[in-house]
Amino acid sequence: MTYVAEIGMGLTGFGVFFLFFGMILFFDKALLAIGNVLFVAGLAFVIGLERTFRFFFQKHKMKATGFFLGGVFVVLIGWPLIGMIFEIYGFFLLFRGFFPVVVGFIRRVPVLGSLLNLPGIRSFVDKVGESNNMKFKTYSLQSTNNS
Repeated sequence: MTYVAEIGMGLTGFGVFFLFFGMILFFDKALLAIGNVLFVAGLAFVIGLERTFRFFFQKHKMKATGFFLGGVFVVLIGWPLIGMIFEIYGFFLLFRGFFPVVVGFIRRVPVLGSLLNLPGIRSFVDKVGESNNMKFKTYSLQSTNNS
């Protein structure tokens, strides 16, 4: 891994920390703003500026990008709760293709995998871990004789 990617991982990690800490402290707008800036900057450092723009500005992801970046803007102008609602919705729309991979990885981690298999959590995780591309139709092998 290059130094730029390592710096990006650090920025992204600090961004997630500041976002989490800002939400715990009753949506502190300064911490949320710092977290947003660090997260987006870290993402750009990890995957590169061109790939970041291509990821966010794909035609089919414009709604998700609008909600995510709109939420960042709303947080920056001083309405943290509304901005975080927009951001979270945009985040789930943007990254929903990665959720099945993440859930599959976490299920293989020894302690976390057993936590994800608890009765109340399992149904939620199964729903989040489903991918629209990975659903297969099952066809019946019975013949349909109309006689």
